[in-house]
Formats: sequence, C-alpha cells, structure tokens
Amino acid sequence: MNEINLVTDKMTVIQSKHVKADHLSTDMCLNELLETLLLLYDEITLDAQQRLIPFRRYYSDGRFSQSAHNVAHYLAFRQHDLRSLQSQLASVGLSSLGRAEADVMSNLEAVIELLCRSIPTEQPFCITAKAGHSGHEVLATNSQNLFGNPHTVHNSHIMVTMDASVACSAQHIRAMLSHGMTCARINCAHDEPAIWEKIVNTIREVEIETQKRCKIMFDLAGHKIRTGKIQEGPEVLRLKTRKDELGKVAQPARLILCHEAYISEEVVSVSDQPLPKLIAPDDLLAMLKPGQVLHLTDIRHKRRQLFVEKMIASGQWLLKSEKSIYLGSNMTVSLESDGNTSNATFRLGKVAPIAQAIQVFKGDLILLSDQASFSKPASYDENGHLDQPAILTCTLAGIAERLEVGQAVWIDDGKIGTMVEKVGSDGAWLRVTHAKNKGDLIKPDKGINFPDTHLDLPALSCKDLSDLSFISHYADLIGFSFVESAADIEELIGHLHQNAAGHLPIIAKIETNRAVKNLPDIILGTIGKHKLGIMIARGDLSVELGSARLTEIQEEIMWLCEAAHTPVIWATQVLETIAKKGGRSRAEFTDAGMAARAECVMLNKGPYILDALDALVQVVMLMNEHQHKKFSRLRALHW
Repeated sequence: MNEINLVTDKMTVIQSKHVKADHLSTDMCLNELLETLLLLYDEITLDAQQRLIPFRRYYSDGRFSQSAHNVAHYLAFRQHDLRSLQSQLASVGLSSLGRAEADVMSNLEAVIELLCRSIPTEQPFCITAKAGHSGHEVLATNSQNLFGNPHTVHNSHIMVTMDASVACSAQHIRAMLSHGMTCARINCAHDEPAIWEKIVNTIREVEIETQKRCKIMFDLAGHKIRTGKIQEGPEVLRLKTRKDELGKVAQPARLILCHEAYISEEVVSVSDQPLPKLIAPDDLLAMLKPGQVLHLTDIRHKRRQLFVEKMIASGQWLLKSEKSIYLGSNMTVSLESDGNTSNATFRLGKVAPIAQAIQVFKGDLILLSDQASFSKPASYDENGHLDQPAILTCTLAGIAERLEVGQAVWIDDGKIGTMVEKVGSDGAWLRVTHAKNKGDLIKPDKGINFPDTHLDLPALSCKDLSDLSFISHYADLIGFSFVESAADIEELIGHLHQNAAGHLPIIAKIETNRAVKNLPDIILGTIGKHKLGIMIARGDLSVELGSARLTEIQEEIMWLCEAAHTPVIWATQVLETIAKKGGRSRAEFTDAGMAARAECVMLNKGPYILDALDALVQVVMLMNEHQHKKFSRLRALHW
C-alpha cells in the first residue's frame, strides 16, 4: 500500500501542474502528460491487484476472469478525479479516456504508446495487459448467454411483465413476441404457482409455434416492506345519484338486491359504474315486481324510496332511487303494494365497512407502532383539536426499535416522506416532511422504504425459498430482489444448487442504497464463476437515493457493468403512459432513448402494451444507429 500511496502523491503533484500549464510548450505538455499517464498506469496496476485479493475466497481455483481484472482496473482508474487530465489530452488531440470502460488498460496503453511515438523519450514502456477478446465482444457474448438472440435487427432485448390475464392467452403472447418482446418476467410477489405454470406453458407453446425464443425470468418477491391493514371504517353503503349542470338528476342511484348465493358473483353494470349488491331475505325477493316501491329511513334519518326496476337474473333485482341514500347494516324496509304500505317489514343484509385511509399533511406526526394490530387515522375532539395522532403499522415486526432519530422513512414508494423524531416504548414517531399541500393518503399494502437503516434481514425470505423449489423447474433467469452483498449472491447460488438449478443465471436487482455501495463487491464476487446480470430497479432506488441522485447513479451503474462485461436491464416505468393509458409523454421517450444503451429494457404490463412495444423498438433502433454505450457512431445527420 505504501507503493500505491507514493504513486498517488506523485500524480497529485503532476496534475496540479497541469492546471497551471495551459500555455507551456507542446513538448513540455506532452512530456508531463506522459509522466502522469505512466504513474496512473502503475497505480491502476497495483491498486487492481490489491482490490482482487479479498475476492479470492469466492473462486475455488483463485483465478479471475478477464472481466474481473477489467472491472478492478476500472475501479482503480475511476477513484481519481481526472477532469484536468481529460482536458489536457483533448487539447492535444488524444483520446480523453472517457470511453475506456470495456477495455481500461488497452485504452490507457494505446494513449501512452501514441505519446511515446510523438516525443523523444528514453522511458521504456512494456505492455503488461493480458491479450483476450475485446471487452465489447465479451459483453455481447454474456448478453447472448442471458437473453438469447434478438428477434430484430437491433441488439437490445425487451422484457415484459406477465400476469394472470395472459396465463392462457396464446394470442396475446404471440402478439407480444411479434412486436419485439424477447423476455417475459413473472413477479413472484403476485399470483400463485398454478398461474405461473399456466403462463410458462402458454409461452412455451407459442415459442414452438412461432420459432421465436422467449426467456422467462422469475422475480423473487424479497423482503418488500408494506403498510399494514387499516382499521375498518363504519358500515355504510352510499347510493349516489348523478346530476347535470342544472342540478337535475341525470342518472339515479342504483342497487341490486339478491340472494346470499349471488352476492359474490360478477357485478352487473347498467351504466359505466359497477353496481353495489345487498343481500335480501328470500320472502322479500319472492314478492318483488317491477314498479313496486321499498320505503326506508337511512342512517341520516332521511326518508327514502327504492323503486323496483326489473329482475336481471334469477334471485337478483335491480332497484333505483332519485335521491342519494346512506344504507347501514341490517336496515329495515317496508314494501308498498297497490299504493298502500303493507305492515310486512324486511331486514336487509350486512353492509361492508368503508375502507379507510390515513390522511397526512406536511408537519403531521405519525406513530409507527410495533404493538398495534392495525393502522388507524388520527382522531379529533368535538372542537377539531387533535386527540390521537395517526397510528401506522407495517409488515416487518420490530421495525420501530431498529430506527434512530434523524433517519428517513418513505411511504407509498416515495410519495410521502417522513423523518424519525423520537423513538420510545410505544414505537417511532415520524414527522411528515414531504406531502402534497392538500395532503396525501396512506393506504394499506403500500411500500415503505428505510434508506438510512440497516435492517439486517436474511437475503431470502421464507416465501422466496418456497418459491425457488417451484420456479427452479421453469425459469431461465432468477431475479434477486433487494440483494445487497456478494454474500447474498453466494446464498442464492447455494439454494439454486440444492434445487438442481445451479446453471440458472442470476439477475441482481439494485434497488437499495446499500446495494449501490456494494455493487463492485457483488460483481467481483460473482463474475467468472456464475452468470450474472444487473437490473437497475429505479422504483425503489429512486426512493432510497432521491430522484436527483438516481440520475447520476443509474449512469454509474451502466459504466461499472460495462467494465465488468455484465449485461444490464433498465427497468421501471419505461413508456409507462403508453402501456397503461395509451398516451404519450415526451419525457418518457427521452428516458427510453437513454434505456437503449442497456442490453435489455423492461416494460410493465398494461392494456396498451403492444403500442409500448412498437414505440420502444422504434426508439431503440433509432438510437442504436447513433450511439453504442458512450460511443457516438456519427451517422450522417438528416440535415
């Protein structure tokens, strides 16, 4: 290490001269540049050797691949601030080393050799880098091993998320393959093994029919921490009319009364809104006829009428009201017959409780509790003063005691920001720091992120281990959610071998702050012994890092993976507006243009996924003509 420090000190002195040497003679400038580059070369060589030593334990033969050596050189290379050196090289027409990721030492050697030929020097320079395939050739081979051959002339692959809606739809999968999909993603956080198997079988059938290969990635759910259930609200069913601009009823409120056996059947829709159902006793249903009227007093003590329209199916009647009604559970109704209200009354069934949400504003306090069995909104006294702050629970037991004052907690995938203000026996008190001016709603089953807290969770959850035993027989790729270290990868490799699936490549999903910090270790501990890909999972990652920081980090991950000759999947909300709504966003097309530099781009499911596929293929083809990674191809401009 003393030798490395000595070289570093010399470099610092020489680089400081460069800043003041803009007007020196060309020979002096070139000589100093050569001296700086030779020192840089020596330091990278020594530093890379030191970096690789801790990772020998991951390799049984102790031998590192060409990719491992290159990424070690790249990490050593990029620990320096080379901005002044870049400017000096550019000023004399030499490579600025700004595109050296795939072959660090070869690029550096080429510049040094040119300098040695340009100026008289007695300094010997011996090329020590090992000969091998170019870095881009290795990366292309690794990409092909993971994703197979592209279906179209562009080299990028497109992954699309699958769900139950396509489980048996060969037509839809056939269409996606014809529109450019080369990989399918199955998210193990949703659906169940029976659905996953149907999806796989349908894809395999379409593959045989179309002769187009489609790799399948099973994405392990991981430890996704979510908000807990919220205390149920009052049992109220609101039947609401729709009025026009003049306040007249344009559409009455409607309700279906039915037998208990039909309550869970698909709701019949008379308009564009789904209709609520309520259980009615058999004797009432038997007496109903079109034109009859039910009289009742709703929970606001308002007298209301329900008019019988028609029978829509056996045991199911459609009713309407010209006024809004608030129904409660077990309400009493009376049936009017021949213009007279009969003495016979009937009791309707139970009304489902209102699903509640917790409304929060910037500055509010929330209690994140380990003791409460469910979340509940804040309560206020009769004067509107706060009586009890909102209580929030989450799916990870004992979370409050792991938090420290000043740490950030983000709720609903980053929509609501909070800071730990106090930790006590009752839980952690969170102060809301980010929310809309009109407030935000916290709903159950929404993601929670703890970017400043080391949660020390096992690499694989119990569900992950259970899913592995199933998906090992069907997967082409394994997506590893919330991976954070090389040891995590080792653990997954071990479980894959236990399931006779040690050959399956691993896609490490980088979605936490800790994963970003440990990414060099994850790569160096894996490449050369197991097939690896990296997914930039920008959803959780933007919450962990912040949106501004994400724009920088996603670039750094791309560069590091190129140096490691490791394929990248660019994921999260690519052309989301098209896929979900059929609309188009200029910002999303710009993002898709950036994504084209990755080996694979992931689209999420949506009703307009074919349109999104067409758009992405078009963007990728255009951008690949202009740029490969950081290289501008300089295709002729249309002007």
